[in-house]
Amino acid sequence: MIEFFIPAIHCASCASSVKKAVGSVDSAARVEVDLEKKSVHVDSALPPSDFVEALEEVGFPATVKRAIG
Repeated sequence: MIEFFIPAIHCASCASSVKKAVGSVDSAARVEVDLEKKSVHVDSALPPSDFVEALEEVGFPATVKRAIG
């Protein structure tokens, strides 16, 4: 499980864009978005850096808060 902090995420459209970006890296990843906390949880075996790059490409720079596993 990877937790990202994404300060630019603030609405359902943002959440949809983030989910699509994550899905473009790992279509099997499970994604949970918390708009209030501006955090995204991704359940994937891929390294966090793969997702950070994809998120930045769609305008959502992300910081890894924690990575487990």
